Amino acid sequence: MSDFDTVSDFDTAPDFDTVFGLPAVDDPADTETGVMLLGLDGERLVAGLGLATLTDDAALLALTIDSLRHAAPHPFTLDGLLAAGVRRWLDVRPALAAADPGPAPVTASPRQLWGHATPLLARVDVGAAGPATRAYLAACWIRRDDVDRLAARHGG
Repeated sequence: MSDFDTVSDFDTAPDFDTVFGLPAVDDPADTETGVMLLGLDGERLVAGLGLATLTDDAALLALTIDSLRHAAPHPFTLDGLLAAGVRRWLDVRPALAAADPGPAPVTASPRQLWGHATPLLARVDVGAAGPATRAYLAACWIRRDDVDRLAARHGG
């Protein structure tokens, strides 16, 4: 009997889904945008929210913020965009908190968290907001503990 013929610990583990799966082909396109945004650090996320008042393309926002973090010459400053993002977050956060139906699912899946947060944005009046603004707000809501700490450090 070889090592490959023995019963492994995985065979006796509880029924967890351990299979890697790609996103469904019929998932909304903004789900992958959300997965990308959830990978940003708090500063980039909030600065992107600040920049979203000027342009509403999530990929362009992420690239612009990244170039600012690397000191590329730009008409914007990271501090200015952070301040704008903090103001926007503090304006919208109370409405999001009031409309949230309850705790998010306990999951490590950003796609499931995104699926919980995006309907919330549809129920809340967030003012003039296109798809990128809504995406950044959804990501900020999912990461609200980090964003709240960042807002407090930046005068919020």
